[in-house]
Order: sequence, then structure tokens, then C-alpha cells
Amino acid sequence: MQADYLEAIDDLLTVRDVLRWGISQFNQADIFYGHGTDNAWDEALQLILYSLNLPLDVDKELLSCRLTRVEREKIIRLFFERIQQRVPAAYLTHHAWFAGLEFYVDERVLIPRSPLAELIEHQCAPWVESSEVHQILDLCTGSGCIAIAAAMYFPDATVDASDLSLLALEVAKKNAKKHQVTDRVHFISSDLFNDIPPKSYDLILSNPPYVDAQDMADLPAEYHHEPQLGLSAGVDGLEIVDRLLQQAGAYLAPQGVLIVEVGNSAAALEEKYPHVPFTWLDFSRGGEGVFLLTAQQLKEYWGEQHGR
Repeated sequence: MQADYLEAIDDLLTVRDVLRWGISQFNQADIFYGHGTDNAWDEALQLILYSLNLPLDVDKELLSCRLTRVEREKIIRLFFERIQQRVPAAYLTHHAWFAGLEFYVDERVLIPRSPLAELIEHQCAPWVESSEVHQILDLCTGSGCIAIAAAMYFPDATVDASDLSLLALEVAKKNAKKHQVTDRVHFISSDLFNDIPPKSYDLILSNPPYVDAQDMADLPAEYHHEPQLGLSAGVDGLEIVDRLLQQAGAYLAPQGVLIVEVGNSAAALEEKYPHVPFTWLDFSRGGEGVFLLTAQQLKEYWGEQHGR
């Protein structure tokens, strides 16, 4: 490590000392936040508490406690990796949160950050009646956070979750076991609907790849630690969503709904399909680019093009 990091290990004594130093280093390095925190204080504190095996809601009185040299070394090394290699904090700690639930993550999966969490926490009201949701599909499940959260907030539903990446499915299965929902969340290796058995779902959720070529080129370094398979979606960002829209109607129950996150590609989607009545959802905690379509709307504009 660089001399200033080694000096910090020698000179800093308390949790508060290390926290202050870390915040200063993060601000100076101008790292990018976007994987669970949005400021230097939270980012540094998250790494410190992880290093010390302490919960996020720890009593702030502990900030005055002295650290051992081994503890200081562990924390400063994490700060070094965060700054020098631009590794997102969630990959350093292997912890991420979604819909109030904790998930294991590593570089096989995207770090959960979708505004769909807020929607799931409210059982997708008023768009569906939770008591009538019995079959849910999560396409492009990644870490499994959407599927598992859906199982937790729709306790009477069975959830199918698919992903093209076998590596991602390994992580998703680990998370399903952690949250004890392996009896209700079933994972399928599939390229979108290709290997999904014929079925009528009351709710289809998806956070597919939707980053267009220009945005991919402009992404901060932190995002390049994530699997590009989960981000990149062609020149206009709609490569995956196009296919999803063409096929989803055949897998929805008559009163079912499709909810998809497309982020910054929302404008391109509306321009490509100007006559489709997308309902764009609002979120109190921030986030945009999530649309809803009913089964009837999908069949009207795309028909039943596949397999039923």
C-alpha cells in the first residue's frame, strides 16, 4: 500500500478517527456512489462496521472506541481497494440490501438497487390485488433479490425466477436458502422465455439489461466490476426489452400485469413504440424508468406470438 495508507494504520486510533480519514480519502478520490449508498460517510461506515463484525444500527457511542492494529489494517486495506481499484463496497463486504432484506452478492451478479423494491414492499398496489397473486415470474433474476422479495411480500405466491447466467443462478440459490424460501422460489436457466414452461402468471417482474451503447461507454469505473451481461443491451438499450414485450403476453393470466425496469432507455422505448400506452410508475424513494402493461395491452399490441 501507499505510504499515506500505512501512516494511517499507525496514527489513527479510534473508530471515529478511521471514519473521518476514510471520508476525506473518498472525497479526495472522487469515487462514484450508486451501489447502495450515495455519500462518503455511509460508504466508509459500511466498510468499517463490516470489518468489525458490527451491525449497521450500532450504537454511535462505539465511534469513540479504540481499534487494535489488526482492525485498523483490515479497514484501511478495504478503503485502499475501494479507492484504488474502484470496487463497489457491496462487493468488498458481500452484503447488499433490497426491500428491507439482506442479500449475498459478488461479482457474478449485479448489486441490487432497483426501485422495484419499493413496489414489492407495497405488494405492487394498486396495480394488483395481493390476495389474487399466486404465480409470479422474475425474468433476469441475477442475485434473486426481486424473486425472493416477491416471495416474502406475497406469502401465498409461488415464484419462478430465470436467468441466462448459470453463475448468477448459483448466487440466487444461495440467497433463497438464506431466506428460507427454496420451497416457493424455483430457479430456471433460460434466455428470457425460451425455456420457461407454458404457464399463466399473475405478475411478471423484470429488471433486464437495458444500458445502451453510449451509456455503457460512459459508465463510472465501479460499474465495470459488474457482469456486463446484466447491463449491456445493444445500441439503443432495448435489445432484451424488445424480445420481452413480444413474448410476455403469452405467459400472463387474463388479469395479469407486466412490470419492467428500463431506466435511462425509457425515452428510446417510447419513441420506438409511440402508440403503446405504457404506465410509468412513480417512487417516493427515487428511481424512474419502470413501466407497467396489462395482459390485455400486451396482446393488443404484440399478440400471442409464442408457445401457448
